[in-house]
Amino acid sequence: MAPRQKPTQLRKGALELAILTLLDREELYGAALLERLAEYPGLVATTGTVYPLLSRLTAKEVVRSRWEESPKGPPRKYYSLTAAGYELRDQLLTDFQQLTDDMSALLAEGKK
Repeated sequence: MAPRQKPTQLRKGALELAILTLLDREELYGAALLERLAEYPGLVATTGTVYPLLSRLTAKEVVRSRWEESPKGPPRKYYSLTAAGYELRDQLLTDFQQLTDDMSALLAEGKK
């Protein structure tokens, strides 16, 4: 049996909220963001997923970036939220909480 694929659109939305939540807590560079996501098995993501998402969020002016010299190796690109990023994070969180509440209620009804 082939490994089960995770629902792509649902996962992308959750990943966007996760990234915005992590950036709400602290400014992070890309590799550190990937490490933080990896602390949650359901949110593990590849560079090929996270960096394009960060680029899209930056283009939408939800996230800002800046370069900083690294104590080891090349400079690092740090990401943080803009005012629009905080607003988007709050809206996505509200939407996600409503969805999970409704799904929990629906699934609980089926067990009666």
